[in-house]
Amino acid sequence: MIEPQIRFDDGADYERMMGEWSRLAGEVFLDWLAPPSGLRWIDIGCGSGALTELLVERCNPAEVQGLDPSEGQLAFARDRLATRNTEFRLGNAMALPFPAHRFDAAVMALVLVFVPDPAKGIEEMVRVVNPGGTVATYVWDMLDGGVPLDPILVEMRAMGLTPPRPPQMDVSRMEALRDLWTTAGLEAVETREITVQRTFADFDDFWMIKVKAPTLGPTVAGMASGDVETLRSRVRARLPADAEGQITYTARAHAIKGHLPK
Repeated sequence: MIEPQIRFDDGADYERMMGEWSRLAGEVFLDWLAPPSGLRWIDIGCGSGALTELLVERCNPAEVQGLDPSEGQLAFARDRLATRNTEFRLGNAMALPFPAHRFDAAVMALVLVFVPDPAKGIEEMVRVVNPGGTVATYVWDMLDGGVPLDPILVEMRAMGLTPPRPPQMDVSRMEALRDLWTTAGLEAVETREITVQRTFADFDDFWMIKVKAPTLGPTVAGMASGDVETLRSRVRARLPADAEGQITYTARAHAIKGHLPK
């Protein structure tokens, strides 16, 4: 059976669902990279532009090229970030539309599990980066409860439902990332875990934001109303609120970085 494909075509919906998580993890990621100013960056799978915006705000880049396969996402990114040294274009992570050695740093945020051939994606990152340059990514821990959507996904599966999954979940494992980076010939390879928390006003806030996700929305839309209420009740039981009714949830990503040999 062919797995349903996950598509992120609505930039505004994606931003509501994942934008804040992306920024929280991206802040930690950039602190860890600690890049110098004035680099030329490529942000592969830039989506709604959350990490691209952080690169511009924090890293004083000479240039940032954002690449994504969704025109809807790119339109949102262009609206949020119109600067002279930033450009967004349609493209494929496995065939980057740039010549060799074009950039000083290539990053990929929360994307690698969606690339059909991750090794080819890393090969392309390496190809477009200068000798001595940086190649880095972070991705939600898909296999051990690190995804922001996990409270709903776990209960869906417990109810016998099968929401679509990213095609390459195994590459979210730290050892799989390290294998990809070393096989690609990168040096000084380091990994780290990124743990971030997000607080929602109440359970309804959490629910309404999360069920817009392409990984959840179509499945929820096809459920009977009684089953949706059952799912809500099960998820609510997993997420106790504080005295003000707020819900705080923790997500976890795996990050890796390496350098091209000089």
